Amino acid sequence: MSRIALVVSDVDGTLLTKDKVLTDRARRAAQRLHEAGVAFTITSSRPAIGMRFLVEPLQISLPVGPFNGSSIVSPNMDPIEQSLIPRSAAERSLDLFHQFGVDTWLFTNDAWLTRKPDGDYVPNEKRAIRADPTVIDDFSPYISDACKIVGSSRDFELLVRCEGAMREALGAEALAVRSQSYYLDITPPGRDKGTFVTATAERLGIPLESVATIGDMHNDVAMFKVSGLSIAMGNASDDVKGYASRVTTSNEDEGFANAIEMILGENAKR
Repeated sequence: MSRIALVVSDVDGTLLTKDKVLTDRARRAAQRLHEAGVAFTITSSRPAIGMRFLVEPLQISLPVGPFNGSSIVSPNMDPIEQSLIPRSAAERSLDLFHQFGVDTWLFTNDAWLTRKPDGDYVPNEKRAIRADPTVIDDFSPYISDACKIVGSSRDFELLVRCEGAMREALGAEALAVRSQSYYLDITPPGRDKGTFVTATAERLGIPLESVATIGDMHNDVAMFKVSGLSIAMGNASDDVKGYASRVTTSNEDEGFANAIEMILGENAKR
């Protein structure tokens, strides 16, 4: 394994605990990376507005990747590169979510839109991204500005079936992938966490074999596939773990910090 020069981490289920807390040990682990001269940034299914609070405590100076890496924004959350869901794919996504009877949200670069403010996972998302939704009657005026569309449901198996149907319906027009067992994300085509990792490495002049990625969900597999070292969280499914080269402890047991110790320990041998 090459010496790691860049670490890219997922946020929910990886960097944060299940209660959306950044632990002191996780914060110190990121600081140790900086002190060791290893570049560090984050990518997430979250909107940009939901990543801002992590920039200062993690001392992030590189661009970050919201919306499953389909956008690239500065640490100040100003857009650097932004991709949108094609209108036809967005309309088809909304129709299919309606057919499956799941709560639906639409995210633009700076807004979270919902028609159902009392949806099951609205409180969860408010706590996670530290922002309130804008309640609307109709998504139509915002479809052309959609960075991400999300279907949320307590029926996890229903969402798995919806994911399959969504992929068949959208084809190559948009990406459908679960970021949590209860969230199905629709994002722009040709962009994912893997393309974000590749773009970040190219920006820094770092070969992909010198990149480590850390994550826990299916949307993290894309970055596992392009990085020299991939580390799955202990709370990841066996399927996701199968794509990773290493496994750390869970996000409830300082898995992120332990992964960083693993990386720095390997670097010390080189």
